[in-house]
Amino acid sequence: MRWVIRSVIALVLLVIVLAGTVFLIPAEKVAGIAVARFNALTGRELVISGAVRPSFWPQLGVKTGPISISNAAWSKEGPMVQAEGLSIAVDLAALIAGDVKITGIEAVNPRIVLERSASGEENWVFGGGGAGGTVSAATPGVGQPFTLDKAAVSGGALVFADHAAGVRYEIGGIEATVAIPNYTGAASLDMAAVMNGQSFRLVGKVAAFQDFLDGTLVDSDLTLAAGEAAVGFKGQVGIEGEANGDLTADLGDLAAVQALAGMAPAKLPAGLGASDVQVAGAVTLTTTASVHLRGGTVVLDGNKMSVDADITTDGARPKLSAKVMAGALDLAAVSGGRGGGSGGGTQAAGWPKDKIDVSALSGMDAVVALTADSLDLGMVTFGPSQIVLTNERSRLVAELRKVSAYEGVISGQFVVNGRKGLSVGGDLSFAGMALQPLLADFGGYQRLLGTGDLRVKFLGSGASVDAIMQGLEGSGSVSLSNGEILGLDVAGMLRTLDMSYVGSGQKTVFDSVAGSFSIAGGVLRNKDLVLKSPYITAQGAGDVGLGARNLTYRVKAVALADDTGAGGLTVPLLIKGSWANPKFSLDMQALADEQLAEQKAALKAQAEAKRAELEAQARAKLEDELGVVQQDGESLEDAARRRMNEAMDQEAQKALQKLLGGGN
Repeated sequence: MRWVIRSVIALVLLVIVLAGTVFLIPAEKVAGIAVARFNALTGRELVISGAVRPSFWPQLGVKTGPISISNAAWSKEGPMVQAEGLSIAVDLAALIAGDVKITGIEAVNPRIVLERSASGEENWVFGGGGAGGTVSAATPGVGQPFTLDKAAVSGGALVFADHAAGVRYEIGGIEATVAIPNYTGAASLDMAAVMNGQSFRLVGKVAAFQDFLDGTLVDSDLTLAAGEAAVGFKGQVGIEGEANGDLTADLGDLAAVQALAGMAPAKLPAGLGASDVQVAGAVTLTTTASVHLRGGTVVLDGNKMSVDADITTDGARPKLSAKVMAGALDLAAVSGGRGGGSGGGTQAAGWPKDKIDVSALSGMDAVVALTADSLDLGMVTFGPSQIVLTNERSRLVAELRKVSAYEGVISGQFVVNGRKGLSVGGDLSFAGMALQPLLADFGGYQRLLGTGDLRVKFLGSGASVDAIMQGLEGSGSVSLSNGEILGLDVAGMLRTLDMSYVGSGQKTVFDSVAGSFSIAGGVLRNKDLVLKSPYITAQGAGDVGLGARNLTYRVKAVALADDTGAGGLTVPLLIKGSWANPKFSLDMQALADEQLAEQKAALKAQAEAKRAELEAQARAKLEDELGVVQQDGESLEDAARRRMNEAMDQEAQKALQKLLGGGN
């Protein structure tokens, strides 16, 4: 890039030196000499159209009509440089003394095209294998000290096209001024322009212009503003794009930032920069367009974090690698709001139906290691947490390495996939969880106290929390200990057969609850629940509508049984209705089924008794008439067959004795 600037400077100085000969040679002749020298030097064609008008007083100068510089032979973009007019003015006395003091340069509607070909050739590298020479440190004008009071550009445009990388940037509407009052000292730039339809302003100052031009990192002070967003930088910069120093940025106007960067509009959720994005820290920018932040502070909608981060741009999408440490993070809006809606708890109408926007996941890939004192996700709240977030092509995986929540620990993975619509899934383990606050946050259910372990795998899809819960699929198991079910006294119901033992002040104490479940179509199904308590034991089975927030559940409870489980009173209970207002009643269907089962058992017992009676009569008859005596473990048929074999053996033995003459 510095050779682009040096080439322009060499051209300007060449014109200035030749302009000094206008006292002896006509202006058109001077222009012809300048053009010939430039063409020979660069191998490009410089064309100056119209008249060349010199001025002598109060300053020496020259003003041209339209000018153009041809592009590289392989380019299809048209001229590399063109302008409707160019004027240059110098201090005559300084020029006579051998110094170049430029008092003014003005370019009208200039357009500059910088290109890199598919094979890596750059159009700003003049000469080489072409017809001209090569612009180098030895080229006349290059390295020549000069000063510039003011250079002005109006209506300018800059195009950069990298055909190898397939990228193109265009900046238009450039209104800029440049001042270089001391060649070895400070230089300044003030530019307003438009990029990707977004206006911006860049104001900058470098402390040592000559060193900057020679490729050395120099002290600088830069500010960039777009819309309401602003970025400030104080540190060292180089002409090839490298920098290191202190950065401050207010990026709350996200739409302006995204437009300027050429990114598709994406609205971030509250808590992740929806209205406020602030960044500060030590930043390094390399010539490969990678950005590195150290000791950084990032504030997103009030969430303050300490950040070390690296952003690279050499892939299909930018990639962020970061280590983040935070205090309390409020990300409730990320999950679409809090479970149960604004009313909270089970009294709410249902799950949030607001659309969950995850389009921000497509902006860049990322690997972020997060450590936070607490993390509020709306539906659940975590304590001290260590989480690794990996986003690849709009698929975000949260690996819960060490997450404290509700007096227990959560581990596993949670996935948000935004590649085709939205789906969420997970494989999570909850150990030692305090049930009441967990269920209150997740589903607004506050009637279960105790400590529990839970393992769940799940997958759901939809544009809102409501849609996801309505179609949830999965499986899992639960094990609870030492708790209470509030609003329900099962033991009281069994003792009195009165279903009114519900409501405030009623509870069922349990020692343990265990069971497994499956989830299909947003409905959780359980068939093997077992509850044990000092007064009752119970088995349960039924459906819990996770999407509809209702349940139909049957419990077979046994009260006052002995130590072996025998005796006691057995009553089937039916729990049915919404989570907010479940109804408790005797399970008449279960009672009917139980009565039918008892009748079947009685009939079976009668049949068994009759069969035993008939078998006894048959044994007695066989014994009396045939001498058949049934032995232990022997059926009547086997006994008869054995007796027949014995009789045949006896007859055969008698016949053999007669044959041998052993008998009469």
